[in-house]
Amino acid sequence: KQWYQRRVREERVMLVDRYDKIVGDASKEEAHLMNNITHTGMLHRAFSLFLFNSNNQLLMQRRSAEKITFPNLYTNTCCSHPLATITRETDPVSGVKYAAIRRVKDELGITDINFEDIHFMTRIIYFGASCENTAEQPTCNDNAAQPTCNDNAVQPTWGEHELDHVLIVKKDVDFTPNPNEVSETRYISRNELSGLLRDSQNFPITPWFRIIANSMLMGWWEEIERVERLGDNKIHEFSYPPGEGGSEREVIG
Repeated sequence: KQWYQRRVREERVMLVDRYDKIVGDASKEEAHLMNNITHTGMLHRAFSLFLFNSNNQLLMQRRSAEKITFPNLYTNTCCSHPLATITRETDPVSGVKYAAIRRVKDELGITDINFEDIHFMTRIIYFGASCENTAEQPTCNDNAAQPTCNDNAVQPTWGEHELDHVLIVKKDVDFTPNPNEVSETRYISRNELSGLLRDSQNFPITPWFRIIANSMLMGWWEEIERVERLGDNKIHEFSYPPGEGGSEREVIG
């Protein structure tokens, strides 16, 4: 497992500006180091895929303990990155869909999702500090000038600062989770999630999932049968480089 995670850390992700234009690349490790995020504002492109079955249940996963950011936390079906070294994944429109197809196979063994199954919904920018003690994750101080965790104000090593493309698929699939990536999977209903979001001790979740769930997901879920009509071309900025604070704003609207 350690060898697997070391290899993953070396993969090259795309650095982007706040308008989602590629400005360079970096290793996954470099892009997730809190020191780089807080001192340079390093922002990279990512995607979050939400997979619903024919019963309108969402497939969620629990991230493995070996993940460098937000280990052991629950999140949406698949969260990852298009790679700078794969040409078709650098396309600003189709690239994240190709990356999603690749990663659902790597993480969950899903092989029956096609390009046409994936619906682009929107983009968000968010920031999150990853505490070493996963029990502290929900109370990390993300908006301080120097983000800290509860454990004696220790500054976290790792974090996220992503421009995240949000994707939805509605399809029944077979899956076999990769234990290097995923420790648990479960299908949940819309009503179940509403309750679980209020139970951060027993159901700790990633910051991007909490943002999407609280701001957009429930509305999409309610109209999941017409999901292809619900997307937008906006970039919603929910958090800022540490110290700036503020609430949601639109970069492109």
